[in-house]
Amino acid sequence: MALNFETWLAFTTACIVLTLIPGPSVLLVIGQSLTRGKAAAMMCILGDVIGSIVLMGLSFAGVGAILAASALLFQVVKWVGVLYLAWLGYRQIAEARQTPAEDENITTPGQAHSAWRSFWAGTITAILNPKAIIFYMAFLAQFINPQADLTAQLAILTLTSSMVVVVLLTCYALVAARARQVFQSPVARKRMGYTGGTFMIGGSVLMATTR
Repeated sequence: MALNFETWLAFTTACIVLTLIPGPSVLLVIGQSLTRGKAAAMMCILGDVIGSIVLMGLSFAGVGAILAASALLFQVVKWVGVLYLAWLGYRQIAEARQTPAEDENITTPGQAHSAWRSFWAGTITAILNPKAIIFYMAFLAQFINPQADLTAQLAILTLTSSMVVVVLLTCYALVAARARQVFQSPVARKRMGYTGGTFMIGGSVLMATTR
């Protein structure tokens, strides 16, 4: 058997606990849900899952060890991610400032484009987190049986981690989207934009300050 039930259950529990703790990805998803709605948040979650799968692959390919050994490379990747997330927050706040103060017909011809922007935001934010690569390298190794089929184990762990991320981040997104639906006035939309941008900038600060 590639992975016994006890090991899988322990891994699933650990993933749930770790995902529930607000980090850059959680704050980004909340920000997207508040400012762009559920569809954008779900695309952001999809991007985060894709990015996390890439990170898991990179960690087992040895990139995590390289980042752990090179303080300079670690800092470069880290600060690119910090600046990218901060830039997303700044862009969101800038867009909120342009939101009309009074009701008027608003068209959204760029909705599909905006959804893909959310997808790439989630993907890039996940990948540009060097601490996550090192974490995956150390964390997943605790649940790997070197005597069993490595490919099957990695497939099961990756699928489990992805499902946990989708379910829990979706819960965060739905709560934020509900708050967005309650406040539909132009002034409220403006404030939601500011709040969403602040969440993204908060994620960049968290990424910058976490060692």
